[in-house]
Amino acid sequence: MKFLSPDSGLMRGWNNLTDGVWINILMLVTSIPLVTVGAALTAGHDAARKTLAGEGHVTTNYFRSFKSNFVKSTVPLLIPKFGFTIVWIMGFEWVWALQARFENSLGGTLANAFIFGVTNVASTIALAIIDVAFLGLIVGSWFYMPQGLFLLVVLGYGSVLMLHVPILEHAFA
Repeated sequence: MKFLSPDSGLMRGWNNLTDGVWINILMLVTSIPLVTVGAALTAGHDAARKTLAGEGHVTTNYFRSFKSNFVKSTVPLLIPKFGFTIVWIMGFEWVWALQARFENSLGGTLANAFIFGVTNVASTIALAIIDVAFLGLIVGSWFYMPQGLFLLVVLGYGSVLMLHVPILEHAFA
């Protein structure tokens, strides 16, 4: 029964596997606010390295690394994340209207969505403000007046689209 002793290869492997699963759980929990993904990845690498070297406890190593590397690991990720978010919003506001109105390939529709988003910045901002206001109504209703959620579901995104169409039609003209 030497294979069940704490120093056997099987038990060391099992211990490393469970530590890896625990690091994964810690990374998932600390990545819930997406801004912290960089810090979670850094802490995961550091905790795994220290655990395999036999230094300290997994949870302690993870949170110590997460705390000490938070700013350095978060800032580089924020800049491209912010840029990608802006590009995604620009495309999101235009792609569905273009798909509904014009016959084009998927790539052509996506390219045109970004072209419209960049060349019609004021319209893109107006569309985004309407969407943010609707999401704000949903969140506000959820927390402060849950009875209003039914009305928001009935009005739904279709009402938001009724506000979008005049802006889109003006840009398409």
